[in-house]
Amino acid sequence: MTRFLSLLLLLFVCSQALAQKKFTTAKTANDKLKTVFDRGNRMFDLKQFDDAIEDFDKALKMDPTFIDAQIQWANTKNVQEKLEEARTGYEKAIAIDSVYEPNVFYSLGIVEFELKNFGQAAVLMDYFLKKAPKISASRKATAKKYLENARFSAKAFANPVPFVPKNLGPNINTPKSEYLPALTADGETLIYCTLLGDNRYNRQEDFFISKLVDGQWQKGTPIEHLNTEDSEGSQAISADGKLIIFTACNRKGGLGACDLYYSETVNGKVMPPKNLGAPINTGLIETQPSLSSDGKTLYFVRAESGWKGNSDIWQSDRQPNGKWGQPVRLDSTINSPDQEQSPFIHPDGQTLYFTSRGHVGMGSFDIFFARKQADGKWGTPENIGYPINTAGSEGAVFISLDGSTAYISSTMEGGQGENDIYSFALHDAAKPKPVTFVKAVVTDALSRQPLVATAEIIELSSGKPFATVTTDANGEFLFTLPAGGNYALNVSKEKYLFYSENFALTEPGTLDKPFKLAIALSPMSDATAARPIVLKNIFFETGSATLQKESLTRTRPLEKTAGRKPHAQNPNQRPHRQRRLRCRQPETLRGPGQGRL
Repeated sequence: MTRFLSLLLLLFVCSQALAQKKFTTAKTANDKLKTVFDRGNRMFDLKQFDDAIEDFDKALKMDPTFIDAQIQWANTKNVQEKLEEARTGYEKAIAIDSVYEPNVFYSLGIVEFELKNFGQAAVLMDYFLKKAPKISASRKATAKKYLENARFSAKAFANPVPFVPKNLGPNINTPKSEYLPALTADGETLIYCTLLGDNRYNRQEDFFISKLVDGQWQKGTPIEHLNTEDSEGSQAISADGKLIIFTACNRKGGLGACDLYYSETVNGKVMPPKNLGAPINTGLIETQPSLSSDGKTLYFVRAESGWKGNSDIWQSDRQPNGKWGQPVRLDSTINSPDQEQSPFIHPDGQTLYFTSRGHVGMGSFDIFFARKQADGKWGTPENIGYPINTAGSEGAVFISLDGSTAYISSTMEGGQGENDIYSFALHDAAKPKPVTFVKAVVTDALSRQPLVATAEIIELSSGKPFATVTTDANGEFLFTLPAGGNYALNVSKEKYLFYSENFALTEPGTLDKPFKLAIALSPMSDATAARPIVLKNIFFETGSATLQKESLTRTRPLEKTAGRKPHAQNPNQRPHRQRRLRCRQPETLRGPGQGRL
């Protein structure tokens, strides 16, 4: 506090322009003094900083009022990252004369910011912007950014968010670097990257996978069918874990320096990776994919001028034919004039997390989140807060399905290696909308063998399909279900009686546990045709034969909808009586349209 008050007093004196002292500049210095000063500048240009300091010290001993030598002494300490000494040097230059070089206030402001003295940094940058007579456009923009970041950081430090990181342990983290964690929707499979090389000439990055068993992550193992001698990384996993989209660079047949590739698991067999192709990949850099839980939207980063240039977040929607549509850049609400990276769309479909160095934050890459508005546009991004964000650069974040747990990689002290993966409880303000999932195995009711069947989820308020999948060779499927809606599930297969179920997620407590189903479809026969069929999603008004509107969503006469099921009861209404209907099945059942996530 004393230093802060002293700074305010110093700036007040400077603003009054009182008692200007006589001092020496590079133009007024005598030949002997100028020779020493010029030699110090040459040493500085040659990056021989200790020699430069020695010469500037000598010049200042010869003339303590030599202001240019004092400024260069402070600049040299700054480059050496000796910030405490640099601060003292700039303050001495201001004490010699406060109006000679306004950029001293700018440099001192940056030093105070780096020292986490955000209040002082804000005061200095504000003074610089108001008092400097001529500022270049780029310097002015940078000073404004530092001013905004300093003001934000001062508030963030004073109001930290809850953050208790937990290292995932030696089965995941090693003396090498682990980063970019991604989990399946059920939280039972973790895929992450490990940096195997230890220098810039050997930076091989590979995928590792770990399973959660009895609450413990098992030892990570390489994913052999994805790893090559080159680098792979920044992956996105579909909700059921059967599709992975990832980044690979400099591969034969690629369209740019780095492209997006994908690998699918079909009927239990992992397919070789393929390039996503145009229009996703271009001659630029495409990387860091994130796939929506319904598999219909892909977010990724496109860097237009290499990693030192601008990078923005783009979006592509999957077309009815299964191909990806022309990508569009997210608007300026998300993409700033600076760099945005590491998008993660939560399975709620409404909350986007990403990193940015363009939005107001702690100084470098911070983690932000934005929520989709009623009109479909993204709201103003919010900083996830300190100490999750620091003055350094933060990387990608992954949020669990229920929104309660976040995963990040960090270089914080006490880890297994240089960069480790951590989990932590996400504070309430940054949580997404809760989501649960339906995970099921479909089998033949008689043989108990798995079936390849069609499963469809319908969102009842709109009557539109939420997602449709075909079960794999093991009869398995998985859907994610955001809170706040009511959903109907159809499972059908030709020559089998169909299955129906409903999920009302507008009521409290419905997301506490996921839905894990064992669905046994009965094969058609004369015997089954005579048995009653329970339609769980047919609802009647109380004491009436009138169907509720939820029962009529997307329905047709029964003869034309065999294989489909009616829909779930609306929990916003009073409980109504459910009835069994006896229906004679037609000879052939036709299920809903085929599709995949």
